[in-house]
Amino acid sequence: MSEHETNRWRGVGGTALLAGAVGLLSARPSLLLVGVVGVVFAVYPRVFSPPTPDLKLDRRVDNPTPNFGEAVRVTVSLTNVGSKPLFDLRVVDGVPASLVVTDGSPRCGTALRPGETQQFSYSVEATHGTHAFEPTIVVARDPSGAYEVETSVVEETELVCRALPADARLRRHTIDCIGKIATNRGGQGIEFHSSRDYRHGDPLSQFDWKRYARTREETTIEYQVEQSARLVLLVDARRVAYRAPPNRPHGVAYSVAAAEDLLEGLLDAHNDVGLAALGCDDCWLEPGRGPQHRVRARRHLITHETFSAMPHDPDDEPALDEQVDTLLGRLGASTQVILLTPMCDPEITRAARTFEVYGHHVTVISPDVTSDETLGQRLAAMDRQNCIAALRAVGIPVVEWRPSTPLATALSASATEVEP
Repeated sequence: MSEHETNRWRGVGGTALLAGAVGLLSARPSLLLVGVVGVVFAVYPRVFSPPTPDLKLDRRVDNPTPNFGEAVRVTVSLTNVGSKPLFDLRVVDGVPASLVVTDGSPRCGTALRPGETQQFSYSVEATHGTHAFEPTIVVARDPSGAYEVETSVVEETELVCRALPADARLRRHTIDCIGKIATNRGGQGIEFHSSRDYRHGDPLSQFDWKRYARTREETTIEYQVEQSARLVLLVDARRVAYRAPPNRPHGVAYSVAAAEDLLEGLLDAHNDVGLAALGCDDCWLEPGRGPQHRVRARRHLITHETFSAMPHDPDDEPALDEQVDTLLGRLGASTQVILLTPMCDPEITRAARTFEVYGHHVTVISPDVTSDETLGQRLAAMDRQNCIAALRAVGIPVVEWRPSTPLATALSASATEVEP
């Protein structure tokens, strides 16, 4: 809570004294009266003390798990639970930066008696990802407007807009754990690979009983072994990645939303998944799996300062080459990198190629935040296409994702799997 004077009545006292003095010297009662009235106004703010708002907030959404593009109605109720009236309140609800208000307003001005409640509502359009509401900002003034107190009221609210878990087509660089990436050798699995002569000790579940019934030959069926991958979801959260089309969320918001979808699908497929970011703060979560790791990863994406709704100070951002070198020292030998970036500059293509050169298979998923409304926006779109072409030319697959469609659709439409 912060308190300060508005200086609304600054100069009134001096003006009143000047008018009174002139009135006395010139024997003009009208000026003397003006001076007296001015003194009253100068003293008026001193009668009141700064307000002490004691508020309770209740925020409700009509659908906490909407589909992409659906309108969600948000209703905010603010109650004065204190013992004093609040004469002048200005309220701004904490709408997540990745959501766009489509109807109504998240702002409200009101006055509240003790126990009184003010309610207002607005609508937002659901976009991919988990969206946590920020604290509601409240500014309270005393009746004279001389004192102003700013505070925040917290009410935890989330919108989760997620399609079916996105199933990224991983490149065949696996670790020795059961997963969903097909290998070229036979063993235990579900898809037929080959058959061979029965050997003592082979599991009876793989014995070919049908063939034995027909020919009396003892054979064992081998299935295609599926193994898991070790990978890191790398989010481009540099200042340049905060580019946004008019009245839409920025590139970092879309990349974080894509990371959330991919996290669910990849963990469900028994892969070891980690998180990292390129940006101002050190963001690293070692690849892992299991319920506790899933919770930690989700919390990382929602709360880590690197994924802030607003771009950070460029002076706080290390050079991209330094960040890449740091990550190369953390990545294991068989770790793949899924790079989520709006591809706003050529430097990110150099970073992707560096990971590939050092033996880490890279797949790029790029939300399209370009527009064609102005010449500058069209040039930015051309630069993005040039970056994508440069990566594809060296064998790095790039999935182009238009956020108006589910990520799973973009992944299904893109042939991102390459031969080992």
